[in-house]
Amino acid sequence: MKPHLPQIPAFFGTVLLALAASALLLWPGVGEAAEPALSAQARALQRAQQAVVGVQTVAVGDARSASTLGRARQGSGVLISQDGLVLTIGYLVLEAEQVELLRDDGRPVPARVVGYDVATGFGLLQALAPLGLEPAPLGRADRLAPQEPLMVASGGGDGAVSVAELVSRRAFSGYWEYHLDNALFTAPPRRDHSGAGLFNPAGELVGIGSLVVADAAGTPGARRSGNMFVPVDLLAPILADLRQQGFGAASRRAWLGLNCAEMEGRIRVVRVSDDSPADVAGLEVGDRILRIDGTEVQTLAGLWKALWAGGAPEREISLLIERADQQQTLKVYSVDRMKTLKRSQGI
Repeated sequence: MKPHLPQIPAFFGTVLLALAASALLLWPGVGEAAEPALSAQARALQRAQQAVVGVQTVAVGDARSASTLGRARQGSGVLISQDGLVLTIGYLVLEAEQVELLRDDGRPVPARVVGYDVATGFGLLQALAPLGLEPAPLGRADRLAPQEPLMVASGGGDGAVSVAELVSRRAFSGYWEYHLDNALFTAPPRRDHSGAGLFNPAGELVGIGSLVVADAAGTPGARRSGNMFVPVDLLAPILADLRQQGFGAASRRAWLGLNCAEMEGRIRVVRVSDDSPADVAGLEVGDRILRIDGTEVQTLAGLWKALWAGGAPEREISLLIERADQQQTLKVYSVDRMKTLKRSQGI
């Protein structure tokens, strides 16, 4: 997951964003009064960039996620506390048994997994030795203005910074049984997005990088590629649970082991995980899902929300599907997602 952007010194990236964000300050009549504010802004953004570290992990040998993510994974994370907590994207630390954090000077620092939250997609790490860095303050993603200039920063020896624009704030449904009501979408796209930090002009962390998306705007018209970020606002309600038990309460939910996509107004199965509840029940790639427990579903959001709201994580679920122009009902016995994840001994 090394960045595909040209590497640029952190200072220049910081100044670029400071200049972009300063557009709000450079109105007639402001004059020299803007200069101290811009200087303070540049320092804040530089401190933010320095809080971003590289993340390298290796999953346990029998990790279910290795078939799609591989065992060795690389991305970024952001130091958020004086005691060494690093916030990252969850798929980097999913079923991990080895974790290292990398400073910009390349020095590795051992770490352990504190938590992985299925519902938000966050991963939380704990450095096992001092990082020698100042944590980034947390901001409020819900206060970002449309088209507001932001900074994206990745970490480690190959880290880079760039200016981004908030293109949209809207719901996002992932094909892998995942949904956010209010994700952040930015442009232009960064390929080194995994766990990268998204910062506002005050140098506050407002999002953690998750995906490259083909259409960041999500509105009719010209498509514009970009990135999806998980808003940091979702962290505070679950942070205590992440520290104490490794996941938030909403992560204890039904899991089928399906990847689905919306195609021409229909929900199609595009992948079935081996030995998953869906696999055992006989679902196949190409099946169209029409109803879940009697509720008609036409969107991924509708499917996933009906699945999670339908009762206990482990229960019998009725799926009405269409296969080869024939409808049939399959009984699927869902499992608690958290119980399917492999963990290294001692984590």
